[in-house]
Amino acid sequence: MPSDTASSPRHVVFVTGKLAEPALSATLAGMTPAPPWEYTVVALKITVAALMTTVWIARFLQLPDGTDMVMIPGLCEGDPDVIAERTGVRVVRGPKDLREIPEFFGRAAQAADYGAWDIEILAEINNAPRLTREVIRREADYFRASGADVIDVGCTPGLAFPELAAVVRDLVDVGISVSIDSFDPAEIRTAVEAGARMVLSVNGSNIAVARDLAGTGARVVVIPDFGAGLDTLEPSVAALERLSIPYLIDPVIEPIGFGFFASLERYAEVRRRYPAAELLMGIGNITELTAADSTGVNAVLIAVCQELGIRAVLTTEVIPWARGSVREIDIARRLMRYAVVDRQMPKRIDDRLVTVKDPKILAYTESELRQLQTSITDANFRIFTDRDTITVLNAERFVRGTDIQEIFAQLGVDEPTHAFYLGKELAKAKLAITLGKTYRQEGSLSWGYLTPPDDVRSEHLKHLRVTAHRTRPA
Repeated sequence: MPSDTASSPRHVVFVTGKLAEPALSATLAGMTPAPPWEYTVVALKITVAALMTTVWIARFLQLPDGTDMVMIPGLCEGDPDVIAERTGVRVVRGPKDLREIPEFFGRAAQAADYGAWDIEILAEINNAPRLTREVIRREADYFRASGADVIDVGCTPGLAFPELAAVVRDLVDVGISVSIDSFDPAEIRTAVEAGARMVLSVNGSNIAVARDLAGTGARVVVIPDFGAGLDTLEPSVAALERLSIPYLIDPVIEPIGFGFFASLERYAEVRRRYPAAELLMGIGNITELTAADSTGVNAVLIAVCQELGIRAVLTTEVIPWARGSVREIDIARRLMRYAVVDRQMPKRIDDRLVTVKDPKILAYTESELRQLQTSITDANFRIFTDRDTITVLNAERFVRGTDIQEIFAQLGVDEPTHAFYLGKELAKAKLAITLGKTYRQEGSLSWGYLTPPDDVRSEHLKHLRVTAHRTRPA
C-alpha cells in the first residue's frame, strides 16, 4: 500500500526509459477522470527502465520547475531517498507495471485514513506444558511480530505445568500481554499471580475461582456451561458483575458440520441479550479444522466479527494451511473495519489477502507485443504472458506458445548461464498462467502479504541482460 502518496501532489514527474515512454504517456493521457495534478514524462537515456538504479537516476535526472513529486519505475533498484536528497523533491516507487499507475494513485487517495482497527487478536501457543520456555518465548515473539495483541498460554488438561508461573513472568517481563487458557482453578490463579491479565475461560464449573481474581484487573472470558444453552451464561455473568470483574462473552463457535451456522446465530443472540458486552470468538476452531487456505476464511470471519461488534478473536497456527493466520487477521481487521465503518466494499483498498490468485491480470495482446518488437534493437529476450500464452521476443525472434520446453528450444540459447536465466523465468511465467497471476520479468510473483522481495539480480545477470548473446540464425 503506497502510504507515502497520501498528500496530493501538484506536479508529478514520471521517470522512465526510452522503450516504455510511449506506453507510459498513453497510460497517463488515458486516466479517467483526469488527475488533479500536472505531470511530465522524463525518458532518460536508457532503453529498459528496469535497468536503472536510483543512484544512476539521481545523477542524470533534471526536473522542471514546480515539480513536487517524482515517480520512479517499480522495478528500479535502490533507495528512492538517494534521488530525494539530490533533488529536494518527494520520490515514490511506482507499481511494477506502468498500467497500474492510475489505480496506484486512486488507492493512495482512498487509503489516506486507512489502517485503524478495533478487534483485539489473541494468539494461542498450544500445549505449552510440552514446550520449553525458550520455544514458548520464540513463538510469542513471532505472534507479537505478526500483529497479536495478547499471547495466550494454552494449558493441556491433565498435564502438569510446573513452569507456568515462570513462563508467564518471562513474557510479562518483556512487555507482552498474557492470557491463560485453562479451566483449572489452580492454573488460573498461578498465571494471574504471575501477571496474566486475561483468563480463558470460566462457566458454572469453575466460577468460584472468580473470587480470587477480584481486584487483579484480569479480564475473564465467560462461556456457557458444557453441553448447555445460552441461559447458563446469566449466573456466571451476574457473579462476575457482583465482583466487578471485567469480562468478555464467548458463545463458542463450532466447527463446520458440527453446528457452525447455529453457533453464529448464538453470537447474534448474545449480542441482542447483552448489547453492551464485550464478545470474543475463537476463530481458530474454523481455520484449524477446515482444509482450506486460511486467508479467505479469516477475512470472512473477521467481517462477521466486525458487523456483530465482536471485539476480540482467538486463533492459533498449528495446522500448516493456517500458518500466517495472525498476520491475515491483522490485515483483515483493518480492511473489514474500513468496509463496515466507512461503508465501502472491501475491495481495491488492500489486496494483501489475495494470495494465490491476483486481483487483476495484466497482459499484452499479440499485436501490442509485435508493435513493441519494432522498437527493439538488441538481442535481450523480453518475456510476457497473457491468460494462457507465453511470448518471448527480442529484435530477431518472436516466439509464442504454452509449452515452455518448446518455447526454449526455439530461442537458440546454449550459453549455460543465459539458459538458466531463461529457464527460471519461463517456469515462473508458466506458474503465473497456471494460477491466474500477472507475470513480470525479473520480478517476484505477487502472493499478497506473502510476496517476497523481487529477485536480487547478481552483477553477472545484470551484465547478461545487457549483453545477451546473439541467437543462432533461425
